[in-house]
Amino acid sequence: MTKPGYTEEKYDGVTVLVGAERGAYPYANSVLVRGTAETLVIDPSLSLVGAAPPADAVLVSHAHEDHVAGLGGYEVPVRIHDGDLAALCSREVMATGYGLPPDATAHTDAILRDRFHVRDRTDATGFADGTVFDLGGRTVTVVHLPGHTAGHCGFLIEPDGFLYVADIDLTSFGPYYGDTGSSLADFEASMGRCREIDVRWYGTAHQRGVIEGASEFSARLDAFARVVERRDAALLAFLDEPRTVEEIAGHRLVYRPDVEGSHVGPVERRTAVQHLERLIGAGLVMEVERERFRTT
Repeated sequence: MTKPGYTEEKYDGVTVLVGAERGAYPYANSVLVRGTAETLVIDPSLSLVGAAPPADAVLVSHAHEDHVAGLGGYEVPVRIHDGDLAALCSREVMATGYGLPPDATAHTDAILRDRFHVRDRTDATGFADGTVFDLGGRTVTVVHLPGHTAGHCGFLIEPDGFLYVADIDLTSFGPYYGDTGSSLADFEASMGRCREIDVRWYGTAHQRGVIEGASEFSARLDAFARVVERRDAALLAFLDEPRTVEEIAGHRLVYRPDVEGSHVGPVERRTAVQHLERLIGAGLVMEVERERFRTT
């Protein structure tokens, strides 16, 4: 059962709508931005279902279910980066983007429909990096941060000095780049871009909430990024003898051994391949037999 409802936290002219359980999945934190001319909502979450605050437009950071579950409460213009537009326009495309087996994809589509209220938003339109939304006395600028998905974006809100970084969420789970459109290299570049933006507040979509100050944000981003380094180290240790991608996926770089589900195998395989590619590129791993890999 979902628990609709959110609490408001204000950061000058920016209001964070903190989702149930501090925005832990399946919930998320949404953002409400008011100008003198218009108001917009960013990432209407499950906690906004039945309680959506009025807005003139909606911006979506990326096409994942927890960021659009409350979208049904809005019949206003909806915008998303061009890289994720197809998935927002079509629930089928969204479900397929998780890269699951056909039977699991059908089940996922049902979950998107029934639990997250996802429906095709064929009215949605795209935007690009650097697009500016002028709300009157307050602007929201698109900051493209790909890696989690191809179109994943943050939003810089001025003059308040608030950067919403969406699913660069600083949680202990670490960066997620396991979808078909994900990229570890892009995710690392996006973290680097976030470091370059010096603002007062950094808002995340999930449990970490809002972090104040660039130094504190940078320290937390360091810890978040170290999860990738630990995955590299775990893979290098496992490749003390030749292993296949399937063996690496079974060993697991992402999920704990007790986590089960149809998503685990595909995500582990895609993650393993990306780490193999970077370690081979660094000269730390080589293919010693056909499709069998070992440390150098």
